[in-house]
Formats: sequence, structure tokens, C-alpha cells
Amino acid sequence: MSHYELDARRMLCPMPVIKTQNKVKDLAEGDILDVICTDPGALSDIPAWARINGHEVISHREVNDEVIITVRVGS
Repeated sequence: MSHYELDARRMLCPMPVIKTQNKVKDLAEGDILDVICTDPGALSDIPAWARINGHEVISHREVNDEVIITVRVGS
């Protein structure tokens, strides 16, 4: 299991989800991905995408003007 970070700052919907989807394709099952966004819509978009595609949102938090969503890659 490896831990990765994706910078999706200053991107608007749907780009944070698209970038997340593209990054996850390169990762292995069980890997962890922190997605850092400035688009508050990502708080609902990325968890919905993860649920549909068999991934797990481990946590989400807001730090200053950024949203950090942590996803565990599913199979």
C-alpha cells in the first residue's frame, strides 16, 4: 500500500473528479490518495464518484480554503 497526493487546486467541476479518476487508474488496490481541492463541490462529487466506482472515502477535511479528501482505492 502506497500513499499519493493529487493537486486539484484551482480546478472547477468536473475537473477534480476527472483528475482523481485518471490518477486512480495508475494506482493499486489499497493505495491511498489525498485529493487537495479548492472547489467546495468536490466534497460531494468525489465521494459520489468513489461510491459508484468501488472506492472508499476514508476522510475529508477543510484546511483554510482547501478541501482534502482521502480515498482508498478499491478493486
